[in-house]
Amino acid sequence: MATVKDVEMQSEGNGITTNNRNDMAPMEVATHLDENEGNLSNPKPGFKSWLQKTLWHGGSNYDAWCNAVSGQVGQVILSMPYSYSQMGFGLGIFFHLLYSVVGIWTCYMLSCLYLEYRARKAKEGVNFKKHVIQYHEVMGYLVAPWLKGVCLFFNIVTMAAVAVVQIIACASNAYYLNSNYNKREWAIIFGAISMLTILLPSFHNFRIWSIIGVVTTTYTAWYMVIAGLLHGQVANVKHSAPVSMEQFFTGTTNILFAFGGHAITIEIMHAMWTPRSYKYVYLATVGYVMTITMPHCIILYWAFGDELLTHSNALSVFPASTFRSIGLGFMIVHQAVAFGLYVMPLNFMWEKLLHVHQSRYLIRVIARLPVGIFLWFLALMFPFFGPLNSVIGSLIMSFSVYIIPCTAYLVVFKTKTSRQDASEKGGKWMPKWKGILTINLGIVILVGVLGFGFGSWASLSNLVKQVNSFGIFDKCYQC
Repeated sequence: MATVKDVEMQSEGNGITTNNRNDMAPMEVATHLDENEGNLSNPKPGFKSWLQKTLWHGGSNYDAWCNAVSGQVGQVILSMPYSYSQMGFGLGIFFHLLYSVVGIWTCYMLSCLYLEYRARKAKEGVNFKKHVIQYHEVMGYLVAPWLKGVCLFFNIVTMAAVAVVQIIACASNAYYLNSNYNKREWAIIFGAISMLTILLPSFHNFRIWSIIGVVTTTYTAWYMVIAGLLHGQVANVKHSAPVSMEQFFTGTTNILFAFGGHAITIEIMHAMWTPRSYKYVYLATVGYVMTITMPHCIILYWAFGDELLTHSNALSVFPASTFRSIGLGFMIVHQAVAFGLYVMPLNFMWEKLLHVHQSRYLIRVIARLPVGIFLWFLALMFPFFGPLNSVIGSLIMSFSVYIIPCTAYLVVFKTKTSRQDASEKGGKWMPKWKGILTINLGIVILVGVLGFGFGSWASLSNLVKQVNSFGIFDKCYQC
């Protein structure tokens, strides 16, 4: 049976070549339009090359922004009002803002580590034309070999869990559109549809799909704002939150999950022509995300209050209408895109394990099939929605997305010489070393105590209750 060590050996071995050039360009990939990689570098003029360039080859800052926004938000915009009903107005807004800032900072730490890894490897004469750099490879090389295996485990679980939730969310939204099929049957259907994302070679080829992802979530978020205002407050509305420690910390960890989209930062940066600019891209990403996550949370909690506690999918509080149906349909499309974004790193890991990471396009596609099928099975086995978000955020993302990047940065740049020779030194806004040390340790303690500690307790307690009530392989959870 393949082991974590096998994946590690493949990451260090096949697929990485050496020369004397500092190559910061993304991996050259085959596409389903043309399997000859050389043709991508010098395409022949004509409609085919225009189509590829316009819809397929995306390495710009704008493409990175679309990928980041599509990965950052999705089904979580439907569960965040549920979190506000667990936390209340004041604490909900506070933690929303707090975790957005924490997300920006930790993403910057991670981007600095990526750039340092590329710079050091370039000095060794290594390029990555046919090898996608991944999170565990960066940590293992810069910090310690043992951390590579740890990060590999965390990222496999993180990506798999998030991808599974996308299928579950598709089924939930489809059920509200058509209840003739139960949610398990919809999960079977959309699990099959989501498998089509294995046809996308890398993050470099998500341009049109990520644009669709941005449009769909934007429409749905603002539909909920407008519909909530037009609906007004329900009779005898109550805003009791927070009413228990368990509900409160379940809500905070769902918001923590919402700003954990930079779990795919390394792969997105690797697909960029200018990865050094990603820090600005992600800042713009979070700024935009705030406009489509906070307003509808405030409006819906104001309008429906404690009623949201029984609606982990916020769209379910609205009566059926054409506009709601469009929102549900859009979210289904987005969740299929998000599935592709989060399953892609798993596909790369699997390809490296099977020694096919450099192989032709068709071989790589066939090799990816077991990954998608396994995630499809997990979605059928655990038909939860809101509760799963909190568990993922507290148990897994607390470490892989927040704690490890902050700690690794302190280890890599602990000496004055390493900071002076760093590939990314930051601008005038960057704090001095003592300031960075204070911020990073503060984030580690904050996320460790609130996210992993109390959040794990609350989320697991809530999940156990759901399992006891509905059981695994449930036909129709919360129908």
